[in-house]
Amino acid sequence: MQSELAARLGENVPRYTSYPTAPHFHAGVDAAVHRGWLEALESGDEISLYLHIPYCDKLCWFCACHTKQTRHYEPVTAYLRSLHAEIATIAGLVSGKVRVRAIHFGGGSPTMLKPDDMVALGAVLRDSFDFLLDAKISVEIEPNDMDEARLDALAEIGMTRASLGVQDFDPKVQKGINREQSFLQTKAVVEGVRLRGVGSVNLDLLYGLPHQTKESVCSTVAQALTLEPDRMALFGYAHVPWFKKHQTMIDEAWLPGPAERLAQSQLAARAIVDKGYEAIGLDHFAKPGDALAIAARAGALHRNFQGYTDDRCETLIGLGPSSIGRFRQGYVQNMPSTAEYGRMVADGGLAAVRGIALSDDDRVRGWIIERLMCDFAFSAIDLVERFGEAGQKLLRQSSSIALHDPLRLLELDGDSFVVRDESRPFIRSIAAKFDKYFESGTARHSVAV
Repeated sequence: MQSELAARLGENVPRYTSYPTAPHFHAGVDAAVHRGWLEALESGDEISLYLHIPYCDKLCWFCACHTKQTRHYEPVTAYLRSLHAEIATIAGLVSGKVRVRAIHFGGGSPTMLKPDDMVALGAVLRDSFDFLLDAKISVEIEPNDMDEARLDALAEIGMTRASLGVQDFDPKVQKGINREQSFLQTKAVVEGVRLRGVGSVNLDLLYGLPHQTKESVCSTVAQALTLEPDRMALFGYAHVPWFKKHQTMIDEAWLPGPAERLAQSQLAARAIVDKGYEAIGLDHFAKPGDALAIAARAGALHRNFQGYTDDRCETLIGLGPSSIGRFRQGYVQNMPSTAEYGRMVADGGLAAVRGIALSDDDRVRGWIIERLMCDFAFSAIDLVERFGEAGQKLLRQSSSIALHDPLRLLELDGDSFVVRDESRPFIRSIAAKFDKYFESGTARHSVAV
């Protein structure tokens, strides 16, 4: 039944790390609007920061991130000057009002930075913003970058969570995605960060990659579990060669079909859960005592551009080219071009070039989509109490979907709309039913399962 659904729902849909999704951002939300939203932050607001490092020393063919390969460090040095300038400008607009609860370094490869540059960046952030004593600092780590000096630098900036990309340990798969990384290499980095007092380790795995089989995925999961990560993410490979040209290096004949992808994901998830991890949303797993698992059980799970999170801040400030910020008023995205970004942030400028201001309807639909993605359910009573008449309108649409969907992917159970266990792999397709932009949009997305 699920394999049939996988074939029928093989549509391309958003991952819903925001609503409205990024393809619907527009140039009407620019640097001037961004400045106004920053100035409107209120005293005592808690914020999160995302820092984008848009460089890698080797380009992985599976990657869909905004990044570029460089064999020289000079472009990175120049970029860091621009990033420091943007930090100074934004800190000047919000200093004295906000406190930082969480920072995420993403990329690209943040660990491509030289140790001294990483330490200097951490110092600039602490000098520029007021950090809460229990602020969380997470860093995406590329194990091929790592050495003792970089491990020491990450400890010095106060990293509390290390997130390592694994993808797959099978050599044939690694060759097919241009990402060679042994299990022993990964193990050494995990041990290195733990030796330095980092209390949380996350491993990212992928299914649906070229040459992957159910057996190779299960083998990778088994090896990853021996490292006893606190969290694991199991993402479906997003093949979007029209968006990322380097993915054309992957022959589509090497890719598993929808039924095989579904089987890979289910076998991997079962193996992880059997080891005592709790399933979190669509594709995350955590030990029962982890903050993410605690948030999920409490109905306090959220979703942002890094995936599932227990971060409860309403405001996320994005720093660096292509980074996206979230405010009460809406979303804003920086210029993707690193060179143009550098010119825009020089002399106190901001680099926002697109975004979207949220309507009341967007807020209701966004809440429904987030609860579906996080909890696989939402309460009709909560919907109306939160949003009033706008909630009533969406309640009627929800009832119509539940009553008339022949696949019964969404069902009414008491006062709640619920996605049954067997339908959960298709949650992105279910969420798309509440996306008013989806049918009329021209953006192309990755497959649903």
